[in-house]
Amino acid sequence: MPDIQVPPGKQFRVRTGAALMTLAGLAFVGYAVVFFVLNFTGAFLELGIGPDEVNKGKTEIEAFSPQLYHYISHLHITISGFIAAAGLAVAGLSWYGVRRGERWAFATAVIVPFVGLAVALPAHYPWGLATLGHLGPVYVAALIFLAGAVVAYSGLRTASVPR
Repeated sequence: MPDIQVPPGKQFRVRTGAALMTLAGLAFVGYAVVFFVLNFTGAFLELGIGPDEVNKGKTEIEAFSPQLYHYISHLHITISGFIAAAGLAVAGLSWYGVRRGERWAFATAVIVPFVGLAVALPAHYPWGLATLGHLGPVYVAALIFLAGAVVAYSGLRTASVPR
């Protein structure tokens, strides 16, 4: 399969967009690390979730049911792993694929966070868990990613595959 050719005048857009997409992917990894670490601290609950959203803390949950505490802890660990994995995938696809003008990498890099956010975000609203401290960092990373995707796409849409 031939390499994608990005016209010289469009390379700046593609590379700038890919860099922003990569930065956002790494921001998702950072969010996952914070999520993971909080699981093992006294905070226990996720970033931006406090007594106004959940009226019981680590100690009360563990005292009520050690099994429930361990179950919640395992969910925190698992979710942080999947967020980090998705962030690394997006960063890698963006830096190594989108920067080279590969449309498949662009499409995959866009689909991964879209699916994750489309599934995860709506569940925060019915139960009052969509605090600025909790989702704010995710929204900032998503906006950086979106800006990067728009800029990269503006360069990719005119790129052509040699025949």
